[in-house]
Amino acid sequence: MEDYNLTLDPSVKGALPPDFHWGYATAAAQTEGAWDRDGKGESCWDRFGHTPGRIKDQSTCDDATRSYDFYREDVRRMKSYGATAYRFSISWSRVVPLGGKDDPVSRSGVQFYSSLVDELLASGIAPFATLFHWDVPQALDEGYGGMLDRERYVADFSRYARVCFGALGGRVKRWITYNEPGVYALAGFAAGVHAPGRSSLGETGAGGDSGTEPFVVAHTQLLSHAHVARMYREEFRPAQGGSVMVALHGNWSEPWDASDPRDGEAAQRAREFEIAWFADPLYKTGDYPRCMRDQLGDRLPIFTEEEKRLVLGSSDFYGMNSYTSFYVRHRDEAPDVADHKGNVEVFDENKEGVSRGKESDTPWLRTSPWGWAKLLRWIWDRYGVPIYVTENGTTAKGEHDFKPEREGDVLEDPHRVDFFNSYLTEVAKASQEGVVVKSYFAWTFADNWEWAAGYTDRFGVTWVDFESEEKKRYTKRSAYFMKELFDHLIKK
Repeated sequence: MEDYNLTLDPSVKGALPPDFHWGYATAAAQTEGAWDRDGKGESCWDRFGHTPGRIKDQSTCDDATRSYDFYREDVRRMKSYGATAYRFSISWSRVVPLGGKDDPVSRSGVQFYSSLVDELLASGIAPFATLFHWDVPQALDEGYGGMLDRERYVADFSRYARVCFGALGGRVKRWITYNEPGVYALAGFAAGVHAPGRSSLGETGAGGDSGTEPFVVAHTQLLSHAHVARMYREEFRPAQGGSVMVALHGNWSEPWDASDPRDGEAAQRAREFEIAWFADPLYKTGDYPRCMRDQLGDRLPIFTEEEKRLVLGSSDFYGMNSYTSFYVRHRDEAPDVADHKGNVEVFDENKEGVSRGKESDTPWLRTSPWGWAKLLRWIWDRYGVPIYVTENGTTAKGEHDFKPEREGDVLEDPHRVDFFNSYLTEVAKASQEGVVVKSYFAWTFADNWEWAAGYTDRFGVTWVDFESEEKKRYTKRSAYFMKELFDHLIKK
Protein backbone atom coordinates (compact mmCIF):
# COMPACT_ATOMS: atom_id res chain seq x y z
CA MET A 1 0.00 0.00 0.00
CA GLU A 2 1.29 3.44 -0.94
CA ASP A 3 1.74 6.04 1.77
CA TYR A 4 -0.59 9.01 1.87
CA ASN A 5 0.52 12.58 1.54
CA LEU A 6 -2.22 14.21 3.60
CA THR A 7 -0.30 17.39 4.32
CA LEU A 8 -2.39 20.43 3.50
CA ASP A 9 -0.35 23.40 2.29
CA PRO A 10 -0.83 26.14 4.92
CA SER A 11 0.02 28.85 2.41
CA VAL A 12 -3.23 28.25 0.49
CA LYS A 13 -5.60 28.06 3.45
CA GLY A 14 -8.70 30.11 2.58
CA ALA A 15 -7.39 30.82 -0.93
CA LEU A 16 -10.71 30.03 -2.65
CA PRO A 17 -13.72 32.36 -2.33
CA PRO A 18 -16.68 31.50 -0.07
CA ASP A 19 -19.01 31.02 -3.06
CA PHE A 20 -16.71 28.44 -4.70
CA HIS A 21 -18.66 25.41 -5.97
CA TRP A 22 -17.20 21.94 -5.61
CA GLY A 23 -18.51 18.47 -6.19
CA TYR A 24 -18.63 15.73 -8.78
CA ALA A 25 -19.39 15.38 -12.49
CA THR A 26 -21.17 12.50 -14.23
CA ALA A 27 -22.73 11.68 -17.61
CA ALA A 28 -26.14 10.11 -18.24
CA ALA A 29 -24.96 7.28 -20.49
CA GLN A 30 -22.29 6.29 -17.98
CA THR A 31 -24.48 6.21 -14.88
CA GLU A 32 -28.22 6.08 -15.45
CA GLY A 33 -28.90 2.67 -16.95
CA ALA A 34 -32.63 2.12 -17.65
CA TRP A 35 -31.64 2.53 -21.28
CA ASP A 36 -35.03 1.55 -22.71
CA ARG A 37 -37.40 2.12 -19.77
CA ASP A 38 -40.23 4.61 -19.28
CA GLY A 39 -40.24 5.59 -22.93
CA LYS A 40 -36.55 6.43 -23.33
CA GLY A 41 -35.36 6.33 -26.92
CA GLU A 42 -32.17 4.71 -28.17
CA SER A 43 -29.02 6.86 -28.17
CA CYS A 44 -25.93 6.46 -30.32
CA TRP A 45 -24.14 4.97 -27.29
CA ASP A 46 -26.88 2.42 -26.73
CA ARG A 47 -26.38 1.31 -30.32
CA PHE A 48 -22.58 1.47 -30.11
CA GLY A 49 -22.49 -0.57 -26.89
CA HIS A 50 -24.62 -3.27 -28.46
CA THR A 51 -22.28 -3.54 -31.46
CA PRO A 52 -19.89 -6.51 -31.04
CA GLY A 53 -16.22 -5.60 -30.65
CA ARG A 54 -16.76 -1.95 -29.77
CA ILE A 55 -16.45 -2.09 -25.96
CA LYS A 56 -13.27 -3.35 -24.29
CA ASP A 57 -14.97 -5.75 -21.87
CA GLN A 58 -18.02 -6.43 -24.07
CA SER A 59 -20.28 -4.64 -21.56
CA THR A 60 -23.10 -2.23 -22.40
CA CYS A 61 -24.54 0.83 -20.71
CA ASP A 62 -27.92 -0.89 -20.35
CA ASP A 63 -27.64 -0.75 -16.56
CA ALA A 64 -24.52 1.44 -16.14
CA THR A 65 -24.53 2.13 -12.37
CA ARG A 66 -28.33 2.36 -12.10
CA SER A 67 -28.38 5.96 -10.96
CA TYR A 68 -31.80 6.22 -12.59
CA ASP A 69 -33.06 3.93 -9.83
CA PHE A 70 -30.78 5.03 -7.00
CA TYR A 71 -30.37 8.77 -7.55
CA ARG A 72 -31.83 9.61 -4.15
CA GLU A 73 -29.32 7.39 -2.39
CA ASP A 74 -26.54 8.88 -4.52
CA VAL A 75 -27.54 12.43 -3.59
CA ARG A 76 -27.57 11.50 0.09
CA ARG A 77 -24.09 10.02 -0.25
CA MET A 78 -22.90 13.10 -2.12
CA LYS A 79 -24.23 15.29 0.67
CA SER A 80 -22.36 13.18 3.23
CA TYR A 81 -19.19 13.80 1.21
CA GLY A 82 -19.72 17.54 1.66
CA ALA A 83 -20.28 18.39 -2.02
CA THR A 84 -21.91 21.74 -2.71
CA ALA A 85 -22.60 21.16 -6.42
CA TYR A 86 -23.28 18.32 -8.83
CA ARG A 87 -22.72 18.38 -12.56
CA PHE A 88 -24.92 15.84 -14.35
CA SER A 89 -25.96 15.42 -17.97
CA ILE A 90 -29.42 15.07 -19.41
CA SER A 91 -30.03 12.25 -21.85
CA TRP A 92 -31.57 13.84 -24.95
CA SER A 93 -33.31 10.59 -25.93
CA ARG A 94 -34.85 10.28 -22.45
CA VAL A 95 -36.47 13.70 -22.84
CA VAL A 96 -37.24 13.58 -26.59
CA PRO A 97 -37.03 9.85 -27.45
CA LEU A 98 -36.72 10.37 -31.22
CA GLY A 99 -34.82 13.64 -30.83
CA GLY A 100 -36.49 15.76 -33.50
CA LYS A 101 -38.00 19.22 -33.25
CA ASP A 102 -41.49 17.89 -34.02
CA ASP A 103 -41.20 14.65 -32.02
CA PRO A 104 -43.10 14.03 -28.78
CA VAL A 105 -41.57 14.92 -25.41
CA SER A 106 -41.47 12.18 -22.78
CA ARG A 107 -43.28 13.34 -19.66
CA SER A 108 -41.60 10.64 -17.56
CA GLY A 109 -38.18 11.63 -18.88
CA VAL A 110 -38.65 15.26 -17.93
CA GLN A 111 -40.03 14.20 -14.55
CA PHE A 112 -36.92 12.15 -13.76
CA TYR A 113 -34.63 15.16 -14.15
CA SER A 114 -37.06 17.40 -12.32
CA SER A 115 -37.05 14.99 -9.38
CA LEU A 116 -33.25 14.81 -9.44
CA VAL A 117 -32.97 18.60 -9.35
CA ASP A 118 -35.44 18.80 -6.47
CA GLU A 119 -33.47 16.17 -4.54
CA LEU A 120 -30.23 18.10 -5.06
CA LEU A 121 -31.69 21.42 -3.98
CA ALA A 122 -33.25 19.85 -0.89
CA SER A 123 -29.77 18.63 0.05
CA GLY A 124 -28.15 22.03 -0.49
CA ILE A 125 -26.36 20.89 -3.67
CA ALA A 126 -26.38 23.25 -6.66
CA PRO A 127 -27.32 21.52 -9.95
CA PHE A 128 -25.16 22.10 -13.03
CA ALA A 129 -26.89 20.55 -16.06
CA THR A 130 -25.15 19.49 -19.27
CA LEU A 131 -27.41 19.19 -22.31
CA PHE A 132 -25.11 17.04 -24.43
CA HIS A 133 -22.53 14.56 -23.15
CA TRP A 134 -21.97 12.60 -26.38
CA ASP A 135 -25.33 10.76 -26.65
CA VAL A 136 -27.15 11.85 -29.81
CA PRO A 137 -30.55 10.18 -30.26
CA GLN A 138 -29.97 7.26 -32.60
CA ALA A 139 -32.97 8.28 -34.71
CA LEU A 140 -31.18 11.51 -35.69
CA ASP A 141 -27.93 9.74 -36.58
CA GLU A 142 -29.87 7.30 -38.74
CA GLY A 143 -32.24 9.90 -40.16
CA TYR A 144 -29.76 12.46 -41.47
CA GLY A 145 -26.30 11.85 -39.99
CA GLY A 146 -26.81 13.91 -36.84
CA MET A 147 -24.25 16.71 -36.64
CA LEU A 148 -23.15 16.13 -40.22
CA ASP A 149 -26.33 17.96 -41.30
CA ARG A 150 -25.96 21.27 -39.50
CA GLU A 151 -29.26 22.89 -40.49
CA ARG A 152 -31.48 20.02 -39.37
CA TYR A 153 -29.42 19.29 -36.28
CA VAL A 154 -29.46 22.90 -35.02
CA ALA A 155 -33.24 22.97 -35.18
CA ASP A 156 -33.55 19.67 -33.30
CA PHE A 157 -30.97 20.56 -30.63
CA SER A 158 -32.54 23.99 -30.11
CA ARG A 159 -35.96 22.50 -29.51
CA TYR A 160 -34.53 19.95 -27.05
CA ALA A 161 -32.73 22.75 -25.19
CA ARG A 162 -35.92 24.79 -25.07
CA VAL A 163 -37.75 21.88 -23.42
CA CYS A 164 -35.01 21.58 -20.77
CA PHE A 165 -34.83 25.31 -20.08
CA GLY A 166 -38.59 25.49 -19.76
CA ALA A 167 -38.90 22.50 -17.45
CA LEU A 168 -35.82 22.98 -15.24
CA GLY A 169 -34.48 26.48 -15.75
CA GLY A 170 -36.32 27.98 -12.82
CA ARG A 171 -34.21 25.75 -10.56
CA VAL A 172 -31.04 25.11 -12.62
CA LYS A 173 -28.90 28.24 -12.86
CA ARG A 174 -25.82 26.82 -14.57
CA TRP A 175 -26.21 25.26 -18.02
CA ILE A 176 -23.52 23.56 -20.12
CA THR A 177 -24.53 22.99 -23.73
CA TYR A 178 -21.71 20.66 -24.79
CA ASN A 179 -19.23 18.49 -22.97
CA GLU A 180 -15.87 18.18 -24.73
CA PRO A 181 -17.10 18.84 -28.28
CA GLY A 182 -13.61 18.13 -29.62
CA VAL A 183 -13.47 14.66 -28.09
CA TYR A 184 -16.90 13.84 -29.50
CA ALA A 185 -15.75 14.99 -32.95
CA LEU A 186 -12.38 13.23 -32.95
CA ALA A 187 -13.20 9.98 -31.16
CA GLY A 188 -16.52 9.56 -32.97
CA PHE A 189 -15.69 10.83 -36.47
CA ALA A 190 -11.89 10.56 -36.84
CA ALA A 191 -10.64 7.55 -34.86
CA GLY A 192 -14.06 5.90 -34.75
CA VAL A 193 -13.45 4.49 -31.27
CA HIS A 194 -16.51 6.25 -29.79
CA ALA A 195 -20.09 6.46 -31.02
CA PRO A 196 -21.14 6.79 -33.76
CA GLY A 197 -17.91 5.06 -34.78
CA ARG A 198 -17.23 6.75 -38.11
CA SER A 199 -13.68 6.62 -39.46
CA SER A 200 -11.76 6.20 -42.69
CA LEU A 201 -8.66 5.06 -40.80
CA GLY A 202 -7.84 1.35 -40.82
CA GLU A 203 -10.62 -0.94 -39.67
CA THR A 204 -11.81 1.03 -36.65
CA GLY A 205 -14.77 2.77 -38.20
CA ALA A 206 -17.89 2.31 -40.28
CA GLY A 207 -17.48 4.72 -43.16
CA GLY A 208 -16.89 8.43 -42.94
CA ASP A 209 -13.98 10.73 -43.74
CA SER A 210 -11.53 11.30 -40.91
CA GLY A 211 -9.96 14.24 -42.72
CA THR A 212 -13.13 16.33 -42.92
CA GLU A 213 -16.01 15.06 -40.76
CA PRO A 214 -14.52 15.94 -37.34
CA PHE A 215 -14.29 19.58 -38.38
CA VAL A 216 -17.84 19.59 -39.76
CA VAL A 217 -19.10 18.12 -36.47
CA ALA A 218 -17.12 20.66 -34.43
CA HIS A 219 -18.55 23.51 -36.51
CA THR A 220 -22.07 22.23 -35.96
CA GLN A 221 -21.52 22.07 -32.20
CA LEU A 222 -20.21 25.62 -32.03
CA LEU A 223 -23.06 27.07 -34.05
CA SER A 224 -25.80 25.07 -32.33
CA HIS A 225 -24.37 26.12 -28.96
CA ALA A 226 -24.43 29.76 -30.05
CA HIS A 227 -28.03 29.56 -31.24
CA VAL A 228 -29.10 27.93 -27.97
CA ALA A 229 -27.16 30.48 -25.90
CA ARG A 230 -28.86 33.35 -27.73
CA MET A 231 -32.24 31.71 -27.19
CA TYR A 232 -31.54 31.31 -23.48
CA ARG A 233 -30.39 34.89 -23.07
CA GLU A 234 -33.35 36.36 -24.92
CA GLU A 235 -36.17 34.10 -23.76
CA PHE A 236 -35.21 32.51 -20.44
CA ARG A 237 -32.50 34.48 -18.66
CA PRO A 238 -34.67 37.53 -17.85
CA ALA A 239 -36.88 35.37 -15.62
CA GLN A 240 -34.48 32.57 -14.67
CA GLY A 241 -31.24 34.48 -14.19
CA GLY A 242 -28.88 31.67 -15.16
CA SER A 243 -25.87 31.27 -17.43
CA VAL A 244 -24.75 29.10 -20.35
CA MET A 245 -21.27 27.80 -21.13
CA VAL A 246 -19.34 25.02 -22.91
CA ALA A 247 -17.05 22.49 -21.20
CA LEU A 248 -13.88 22.20 -23.29
CA HIS A 249 -11.30 19.44 -23.04
CA GLY A 250 -7.58 20.07 -23.26
CA ASN A 251 -4.35 18.92 -21.62
CA TRP A 252 -1.12 20.87 -21.28
CA SER A 253 1.47 20.42 -24.06
CA GLU A 254 5.08 21.06 -23.05
CA PRO A 255 8.07 21.30 -25.45
CA TRP A 256 9.99 18.01 -25.64
CA ASP A 257 13.23 19.96 -26.00
CA ALA A 258 12.94 23.18 -24.01
CA SER A 259 15.92 24.66 -25.83
CA ASP A 260 14.51 24.09 -29.33
CA PRO A 261 12.20 26.92 -30.46
CA ARG A 262 10.62 24.54 -32.99
CA ASP A 263 9.38 22.39 -30.10
CA GLY A 264 8.11 25.50 -28.34
CA GLU A 265 6.12 26.38 -31.45
CA ALA A 266 4.91 22.77 -31.73
CA ALA A 267 3.64 22.79 -28.13
CA GLN A 268 1.78 26.05 -28.72
CA ARG A 269 0.34 24.67 -31.94
CA ALA A 270 -0.79 21.50 -30.15
CA ARG A 271 -2.61 23.59 -27.53
CA GLU A 272 -4.29 25.60 -30.26
CA PHE A 273 -5.38 22.51 -32.21
CA GLU A 274 -6.79 20.92 -29.05
CA ILE A 275 -8.12 23.87 -27.03
CA ALA A 276 -8.21 27.04 -29.12
CA TRP A 277 -10.05 25.09 -31.83
CA PHE A 278 -13.18 25.85 -29.78
CA ALA A 279 -12.01 28.49 -27.32
CA ASP A 280 -10.81 31.05 -29.88
CA PRO A 281 -14.19 31.19 -31.66
CA LEU A 282 -16.01 31.38 -28.32
CA TYR A 283 -13.81 33.78 -26.35
CA LYS A 284 -11.18 35.46 -28.53
CA THR A 285 -11.80 36.02 -32.26
CA GLY A 286 -15.00 34.33 -33.39
CA ASP A 287 -12.85 32.19 -35.68
CA TYR A 288 -10.48 29.21 -35.66
CA PRO A 289 -6.75 29.66 -34.90
CA ARG A 290 -4.57 30.65 -37.82
CA CYS A 291 -2.39 27.54 -37.48
CA MET A 292 -5.43 25.32 -38.06
CA ARG A 293 -6.46 27.27 -41.14
CA ASP A 294 -2.89 27.10 -42.47
CA GLN A 295 -2.67 23.31 -42.08
CA LEU A 296 -6.22 22.27 -42.93
CA GLY A 297 -7.14 24.75 -45.64
CA ASP A 298 -10.65 24.35 -46.99
CA ARG A 299 -11.23 21.24 -44.88
CA LEU A 300 -11.87 23.65 -42.01
CA PRO A 301 -15.34 25.20 -42.30
CA ILE A 302 -15.77 28.94 -42.73
CA PHE A 303 -17.76 31.16 -40.38
CA THR A 304 -19.76 33.94 -42.00
CA GLU A 305 -19.35 37.35 -40.40
CA GLU A 306 -22.80 36.97 -38.84
CA GLU A 307 -21.85 33.56 -37.44
CA LYS A 308 -18.65 34.97 -35.95
CA ARG A 309 -20.68 37.58 -34.10
CA LEU A 310 -23.11 34.88 -32.95
CA VAL A 311 -20.42 32.56 -31.60
CA LEU A 312 -18.02 35.08 -30.04
CA GLY A 313 -19.04 35.73 -26.44
CA SER A 314 -21.79 33.11 -26.50
CA SER A 315 -20.27 31.15 -23.58
CA ASP A 316 -20.56 33.05 -20.30
CA PHE A 317 -17.71 31.18 -18.61
CA TYR A 318 -14.85 28.86 -19.51
CA GLY A 319 -15.66 25.23 -18.67
CA MET A 320 -12.33 23.44 -18.24
CA ASN A 321 -11.97 19.66 -18.51
CA SER A 322 -8.34 18.60 -18.09
CA TYR A 323 -6.44 15.67 -16.62
CA THR A 324 -2.78 15.46 -17.56
CA SER A 325 0.16 16.82 -19.59
CA PHE A 326 2.30 15.64 -22.51
CA TYR A 327 5.67 16.44 -24.04
CA VAL A 328 5.46 17.52 -27.67
CA ARG A 329 8.11 17.53 -30.42
CA HIS A 330 7.88 19.15 -33.84
CA ARG A 331 7.78 17.16 -37.06
CA ASP A 332 9.69 18.19 -40.16
CA GLU A 333 7.49 16.07 -42.41
CA ALA A 334 4.28 17.38 -43.96
CA PRO A 335 1.18 16.61 -41.89
CA ASP A 336 -0.92 13.60 -42.78
CA VAL A 337 -4.39 14.36 -44.15
CA ALA A 338 -5.90 12.74 -41.03
CA ASP A 339 -3.69 14.67 -38.58
CA HIS A 340 -5.71 16.46 -35.89
CA LYS A 341 -2.93 17.44 -33.47
CA GLY A 342 -0.98 20.11 -35.33
CA ASN A 343 1.70 17.89 -36.92
CA VAL A 344 3.50 16.97 -33.69
CA GLU A 345 4.86 13.91 -31.92
CA VAL A 346 3.77 13.20 -28.33
CA PHE A 347 5.92 11.65 -25.57
CA ASP A 348 5.74 10.53 -21.94
CA GLU A 349 9.28 11.82 -21.24
CA ASN A 350 11.13 14.90 -22.41
CA LYS A 351 14.56 15.03 -24.02
CA GLU A 352 16.20 14.88 -20.58
CA GLY A 353 14.27 11.74 -19.60
CA VAL A 354 11.94 13.55 -17.18
CA SER A 355 8.57 11.82 -16.93
CA ARG A 356 5.38 13.79 -17.32
CA GLY A 357 4.11 12.18 -14.12
CA LYS A 358 3.19 9.15 -12.06
CA GLU A 359 1.22 6.46 -13.88
CA SER A 360 -2.44 5.76 -13.15
CA ASP A 361 -4.45 2.72 -14.26
CA THR A 362 -5.13 4.46 -17.59
CA PRO A 363 -2.22 4.67 -20.07
CA TRP A 364 -2.77 8.26 -21.22
CA LEU A 365 -3.38 9.66 -17.72
CA ARG A 366 -0.45 10.57 -15.48
CA THR A 367 -0.42 12.90 -12.48
CA SER A 368 0.94 16.20 -13.84
CA PRO A 369 0.12 19.12 -11.53
CA TRP A 370 3.00 21.11 -13.02
CA GLY A 371 1.28 21.21 -16.41
CA TRP A 372 -2.15 21.76 -14.87
CA ALA A 373 -0.78 24.88 -13.17
CA LYS A 374 0.56 26.18 -16.49
CA LEU A 375 -2.71 25.43 -18.28
CA LEU A 376 -4.81 27.36 -15.77
CA ARG A 377 -2.68 30.44 -16.34
CA TRP A 378 -2.53 29.97 -20.14
CA ILE A 379 -6.32 29.85 -20.37
CA TRP A 380 -6.72 32.87 -18.11
CA ASP A 381 -4.06 34.90 -19.92
CA ARG A 382 -5.41 34.07 -23.37
CA TYR A 383 -9.14 34.46 -22.72
CA GLY A 384 -9.62 36.37 -19.47
CA VAL A 385 -12.90 34.56 -18.73
CA PRO A 386 -13.79 33.14 -15.28
CA ILE A 387 -12.97 29.41 -15.23
CA TYR A 388 -15.24 26.66 -14.01
CA VAL A 389 -13.22 23.45 -13.66
CA THR A 390 -15.86 21.04 -14.93
CA GLU A 391 -13.80 17.79 -14.94
CA ASN A 392 -10.57 16.58 -13.38
CA GLY A 393 -9.66 13.24 -11.83
CA THR A 394 -7.79 9.97 -12.13
CA THR A 395 -7.90 6.21 -12.02
CA ALA A 396 -5.60 4.26 -9.67
CA LYS A 397 -3.96 0.88 -10.03
CA GLY A 398 -5.27 -2.13 -8.14
CA GLU A 399 -8.82 -1.00 -7.47
CA HIS A 400 -10.44 -3.86 -9.37
CA ASP A 401 -9.03 -6.19 -6.70
CA PHE A 402 -10.88 -4.53 -3.80
CA LYS A 403 -13.04 -7.09 -1.95
CA PRO A 404 -15.40 -5.37 0.50
CA GLU A 405 -16.49 -7.72 3.24
CA ARG A 406 -19.03 -5.64 5.14
CA GLU A 407 -21.17 -2.52 4.91
CA GLY A 408 -19.06 0.58 5.40
CA ASP A 409 -15.76 -0.86 4.19
CA VAL A 410 -13.56 1.91 2.77
CA LEU A 411 -11.15 1.53 -0.14
CA GLU A 412 -7.82 3.22 0.53
CA ASP A 413 -6.81 5.15 -2.62
CA PRO A 414 -3.65 7.14 -1.88
CA HIS A 415 -2.91 7.74 -5.56
CA ARG A 416 -6.19 9.63 -6.01
CA VAL A 417 -5.75 11.50 -2.72
CA ASP A 418 -2.34 12.72 -3.83
CA PHE A 419 -3.72 13.64 -7.25
CA PHE A 420 -6.50 15.80 -5.81
CA ASN A 421 -4.19 17.35 -3.22
CA SER A 422 -1.58 18.38 -5.79
CA TYR A 423 -4.00 19.63 -8.44
CA LEU A 424 -6.23 21.57 -6.08
CA THR A 425 -3.26 23.17 -4.38
CA GLU A 426 -2.36 24.54 -7.82
CA VAL A 427 -5.92 25.84 -8.27
CA ALA A 428 -5.59 27.66 -4.95
CA LYS A 429 -2.20 29.14 -5.90
CA ALA A 430 -3.56 30.34 -9.23
CA SER A 431 -6.51 31.91 -7.43
CA GLN A 432 -4.12 33.79 -5.14
CA GLU A 433 -2.44 35.20 -8.26
CA GLY A 434 -5.71 36.54 -9.61
CA VAL A 435 -6.83 33.70 -11.88
CA VAL A 436 -10.61 33.57 -11.39
CA VAL A 437 -11.62 29.94 -10.76
CA LYS A 438 -15.20 29.45 -9.63
CA SER A 439 -15.68 25.68 -9.35
CA TYR A 440 -14.08 22.26 -9.25
CA PHE A 441 -15.91 19.10 -10.32
CA ALA A 442 -14.01 15.87 -9.78
CA TRP A 443 -14.46 13.10 -12.29
CA THR A 444 -16.24 11.27 -10.90
CA PHE A 445 -18.72 10.55 -8.10
CA ALA A 446 -18.73 6.77 -8.52
CA ASP A 447 -16.97 4.25 -10.72
CA ASN A 448 -19.04 4.01 -13.88
CA TRP A 449 -19.29 2.74 -17.43
CA GLU A 450 -16.34 4.48 -19.06
CA TRP A 451 -17.49 4.57 -22.68
CA ALA A 452 -15.45 2.21 -24.91
CA ALA A 453 -13.42 1.10 -21.86
CA GLY A 454 -16.59 -0.33 -20.33
CA TYR A 455 -16.15 -1.12 -16.65
CA THR A 456 -12.35 -1.37 -16.87
CA ASP A 457 -11.56 2.22 -15.77
CA ARG A 458 -12.47 3.26 -12.22
CA PHE A 459 -12.48 7.06 -11.82
CA GLY A 460 -14.87 7.37 -8.88
CA VAL A 461 -14.43 8.42 -5.27
CA THR A 462 -17.04 5.72 -4.65
CA TRP A 463 -16.21 2.09 -5.47
CA VAL A 464 -18.97 0.24 -7.32
CA ASP A 465 -19.48 -3.51 -7.25
CA PHE A 466 -20.29 -3.99 -10.91
CA GLU A 467 -21.07 -7.67 -10.32
CA SER A 468 -23.93 -6.94 -7.92
CA GLU A 469 -27.41 -6.42 -9.30
CA GLU A 470 -27.85 -3.16 -7.39
CA LYS A 471 -24.34 -1.90 -8.28
CA LYS A 472 -23.55 -1.57 -4.59
CA ARG A 473 -21.45 1.45 -3.55
CA TYR A 474 -18.53 1.68 -1.11
CA THR A 475 -16.70 4.87 -0.20
CA LYS A 476 -13.07 5.46 -1.12
CA ARG A 477 -10.80 7.43 1.20
CA SER A 478 -10.50 10.23 -1.35
CA ALA A 479 -14.18 11.15 -0.86
CA TYR A 480 -13.52 12.00 2.79
CA PHE A 481 -10.25 13.71 1.94
CA MET A 482 -11.95 16.01 -0.57
CA LYS A 483 -14.22 17.37 2.13
CA GLU A 484 -11.24 18.02 4.40
CA LEU A 485 -9.30 19.64 1.58
CA PHE A 486 -12.06 22.04 0.59
CA ASP A 487 -12.69 22.91 4.22
CA HIS A 488 -9.05 24.03 4.17
CA LEU A 489 -9.11 25.83 0.81
CA ILE A 490 -12.42 27.73 0.89
CA LYS A 491 -12.49 30.95 2.85
CA LYS A 492 -15.03 30.87 5.66
